[in-house]
Amino acid sequence: MDGGGEVGCTKKEAEAEYHCHDFEWEDLRADVEANPSFSYHLSPFPTTTASPQPPSSEAWRSFHRRHASGRFFKERRYLLKEFPELLNSKGCAKVLEVGCGNGSTVVPILRCSPSITVYACDCSEDTLEKANEIVCNTQGVDAKDRFHPFLLDVSKEHFPGWLFCKCCQSSDGKVVDLSPDSSLLYVRGKNSISLKEDQCCVGGIDFITMIFTLSAIPFNTISATLERCASVLKPGGLVLFRDYGVYDMTMLRFLPHQRVGFREYMRADGTYSYFFSLDTVRELFHAAGLLESELEYCCVRSVNRKNGKNMQRVWVHGKFKKPTSQ
Repeated sequence: MDGGGEVGCTKKEAEAEYHCHDFEWEDLRADVEANPSFSYHLSPFPTTTASPQPPSSEAWRSFHRRHASGRFFKERRYLLKEFPELLNSKGCAKVLEVGCGNGSTVVPILRCSPSITVYACDCSEDTLEKANEIVCNTQGVDAKDRFHPFLLDVSKEHFPGWLFCKCCQSSDGKVVDLSPDSSLLYVRGKNSISLKEDQCCVGGIDFITMIFTLSAIPFNTISATLERCASVLKPGGLVLFRDYGVYDMTMLRFLPHQRVGFREYMRADGTYSYFFSLDTVRELFHAAGLLESELEYCCVRSVNRKNGKNMQRVWVHGKFKKPTSQ
């Protein structure tokens, strides 16, 4: 799962556009809500309508296949500026990228520090293979023993025990060997990891990155997804979040028949897109037991170079911390 492309931007524009507020979100909200042509985005969604089912892995496989050779996905160069904690992390930090797509988030993280290890999951095996190819062949990135992709649909499945087993969760992240079969716990694939004989897991995760991931799963599965993410995060660890904000240009382009919920839409290819308000994000993360460190709208105005039209983009930027004591 990987969205939020840097379409039609130069390298300089792509790096800069995520760090400014070109307009006020409240002004955009007023404009949208005063425009009758957007009224269907604001109306309540019928509660009698059946809840949407998570998109199939085939839908995302097709999605990535269509954009594999285009400019839709570029290395997320803004990432370290938005989340300097990654750059300033001390020791051998462990990062879990949830919904890694083709690896556009993984590359700058691995590049920023030789001591960081990235575990990355996605629901599509083909997409993981593509991510592995891109990451391992990117110049200036040493991925050997530092990049471990694994297959998992975060909207449906629990994370594997080798990330942070229940015994270690209850012992504040201290890795202990309580499993006679610990040698069997590893990531399958080209970047397999083998735990040491005295380890039952990798000891938990320091940072979880969720970049345009939550919006891609049905809203009714987000709470359970965040609870699963919080379970593998070390006490004091951070979730670094960026996703689509309500009234983003993309939201306003969806047609009435594409609505599958309130602020929730389905593309023609079967993939989903939800658009977050700050209040919704705050409630979801707090319900998962995470504390708010930062939360804001990023409002960016740019010009489509193909047609010259103004584009008003809205993203939600957030950082949430797992308490050091429950």
